[in-house]
Amino acid sequence: MHGVGHNHKMTARRLTRTIIEGLRQTAKLTVVPLAQGTEEVLVGGQAVIEGVMMRSPHSYAVAVRKPNGSIAVVQSFLERPSEKYPWLRYPILRGLATLGQALALGIRALRYSARTAMEEGAPSSSKDVAEKKPDISNWLLALNILFSLVFFIAFYKFLPLYLATRLQAHYAIVRNLLVFNFVDGIIRITLFLGFLVLIAQSKEIKRVFEYHGAEHKVVWAFERSGRLDLAAARACTRFHPRCGTSFLLVVMVIAMLLYMLLPFHSFVGKFIGRILLLPLIAGVSFEFIRFAAKSRGILWQWASRPGLWLQRITTREPDDSQLETAIRALDAAMELERSRGGELVVA
Repeated sequence: MHGVGHNHKMTARRLTRTIIEGLRQTAKLTVVPLAQGTEEVLVGGQAVIEGVMMRSPHSYAVAVRKPNGSIAVVQSFLERPSEKYPWLRYPILRGLATLGQALALGIRALRYSARTAMEEGAPSSSKDVAEKKPDISNWLLALNILFSLVFFIAFYKFLPLYLATRLQAHYAIVRNLLVFNFVDGIIRITLFLGFLVLIAQSKEIKRVFEYHGAEHKVVWAFERSGRLDLAAARACTRFHPRCGTSFLLVVMVIAMLLYMLLPFHSFVGKFIGRILLLPLIAGVSFEFIRFAAKSRGILWQWASRPGLWLQRITTREPDDSQLETAIRALDAAMELERSRGGELVVA
């Protein structure tokens, strides 16, 4: 009997560790979109685990700092969805295609970085992430993505709607459609900020945010001077207006406006409507950011400023080793770009 009880305890401990690890991976998957740009631009990137992914118009590279101090780099060509499928050039659709590709590439880069950051003897270079034998099983990755999606819907859709509905029962003013959606939106933004502040206390997430700062500094250095060296990167700010944080805040504001178009009055109807509107909200938000970025006027300042404030949480000052990793990633991406005959012109 003692042995059976001991086995039950061991099983419970393993199950607990598995759940905790799943939550940690979910936090990382949730943070990834914050650390990547959303606009079709010359260069951009995102932070991953102990590294940075950089992309140019037709290539990308991931550089990861291994436990032994060396940097592992993978690189591959990249084709824009609109070049492969011309119908994806139309408004809304191009945004969904670009965001879908960015998310898929980000998860692939995150998967590679998680594996490489724990490997002592991993190869230092490769031409494609897909060529490497995965150590993280497909079912575990799918489970993490599914859990992240469920968490997103429950935390950012169901919970704000539920709390706003509760307030509606106690305060007559909240029954007004405009006020209801405003309250629902404020609750969502508050939950988002609270979640960011909470996960920012994690040591692992702090490291991701440091690499996020390194990615921004290196991109700034290239965009301003075309230089890819430590001195140029150190001199740049870690705050960049073309960041996923700005996009997510715009998404939340546009969602508040589009929810007013929903004809539903029941809780279930409103909840289902919010889920169905997700693609439209993402596409409209992309078009707004794209238009604002091209205008470079007051609209762009309004759209990017909240994201710049938020980057005080989602970025941290990197050290030289992190800047070197980001430089290697961008240099590798541009190497492939030049091999295809592409020319990167600094504005």
